[in-house]
Amino acid sequence: MHEEEVDLGIWDKLLKAVVCLLIVAALMAVAVWYLPLIRQNERMRQEILRMDAQVQHEEDGLRQQKLAVEVLRTDPLSVERQVRERLGLARAGETVFRFEEPDPERR
Repeated sequence: MHEEEVDLGIWDKLLKAVVCLLIVAALMAVAVWYLPLIRQNERMRQEILRMDAQVQHEEDGLRQQKLAVEVLRTDPLSVERQVRERLGLARAGETVFRFEEPDPERR
């Protein structure tokens, strides 16, 4: 038996074009389907970066607080200075200068 090729003419080309268009449409449908998920993923990544920066900032503040507590525990002069500053006291013979912020409503 000998197989003969039948020339389908334009129908063969149309079939290939339709298959190609269906593949493109399927790829676009997948892209449209996943686009909101991709955007949500990007928003979540940005939120994670923002929260990481906030955590780092809070950890830095905590380290400073721990250092201040340690200084107050071990250095009596620091304790004395803090008490005098907060209560507005001075040693005998010291002169205290107080600088106040200007009142913005007094203009």
